[in-house]
Amino acid sequence: MPAHTRIDRSLAGDAPWLFLSPHLDDAVLSCGALIEAQAGGREIIVATLFTEATPGPHTRAARSFLRQCTHSSALDLFEARKTEDNKVLTEMGARPLHMGGVDALFRRRRLPRIGNPAWGRVRPGLPHRYPTFRFDVALGRISHAEKALINRLQGDVAELMALTGAELLFCPVGVGKHVDHLITREAGMAHQQNLVLYSDFPYDLVSGPDTSRLDRLGYVPWSWDRGLASKQGRIRQYATQADSLFPGGKIPPRAETYFVPAQGN
Repeated sequence: MPAHTRIDRSLAGDAPWLFLSPHLDDAVLSCGALIEAQAGGREIIVATLFTEATPGPHTRAARSFLRQCTHSSALDLFEARKTEDNKVLTEMGARPLHMGGVDALFRRRRLPRIGNPAWGRVRPGLPHRYPTFRFDVALGRISHAEKALINRLQGDVAELMALTGAELLFCPVGVGKHVDHLITREAGMAHQQNLVLYSDFPYDLVSGPDTSRLDRLGYVPWSWDRGLASKQGRIRQYATQADSLFPGGKIPPRAETYFVPAQGN
């Protein structure tokens, strides 16, 4: 680990940091210990990109997710998740921003005008951009139709960087290949002078990052292992998610891993 990375240099000051979170828990899952440790001495902004669902009918994958979260209504679930996220981040001293994007499980594509709109009720997967989890959401392949979404998010991030004056921009590295995590990473990649990538927890319990991509970027690991016990409590505050993410009830006290330029830039 480089002795004087951009994180080390920023830790010596009090400039704002901006964290991009794909979903309403990812920033705390992956970066919660560092966020809480720093929130007392600098402004921490957590911008969550995908914070909404859509009304049914839903795909089988979406219905399975709702059952895991013990909710029958996707709209009610996401309202509960936003309430959780606001409470947790505010208690940690961070400022939450919910950007209003639709979660991949509920994202719809535009269908041609021809045909019967009732087809979507008969075959719920038809109108959805990512109809399955395993073969779509978690395949690691962003739909070509997401180009406009990515362009809009890149503009939103550029505006946030300008408005907040953030010295560092934290984005997921994309462990687990969830499409929303990959899109969130792409939304921040233009800010190379500020960029820090973070390992996606708990995906990184079973998978690793794309090392060839990190090698091309010239990024190496940087670890943070303080405050992990209190982070476990913060994760449990996401009550709609904690049981499904950690079915045995145990949250591993894993050090947070970040990726920074090897040359200390």
